[in-house]
Amino acid sequence: MVLHVEKVTSLADYFVLCSGESERQVRAIADAVDGTLSRQGAPPISMEGANTSKWIVMDFGDVVVHIFHHAVREHYGLEKLWADAKRVRIPAEPKPGVPKKPVRTAKPRTARLTR
Repeated sequence: MVLHVEKVTSLADYFVLCSGESERQVRAIADAVDGTLSRQGAPPISMEGANTSKWIVMDFGDVVVHIFHHAVREHYGLEKLWADAKRVRIPAEPKPGVPKKPVRTAKPRTARLTR
């Protein structure tokens, strides 16, 4: 779930809330988020909770990612705490085997020789 919290807090513009069924899964989600964004040049500014993997918070500046163990997410209920925030619709992933729209690429230019 993604919440647009910019109008209700100065902490961030967006909160991303997700959960895993085990501490190992919570850690794997955090590692995937960290790895993906770090490869794109946006590593987290800070990360808390990785030592227990019950609730990992990753601060990317304008975006704060909360990765919960399922039971911890239910207990704290951040969705209810930030109920005034607008939920952001996340586009569905394409189904496996369904081709994505082709990406148009520019035709290569041929070099012109001048005399």
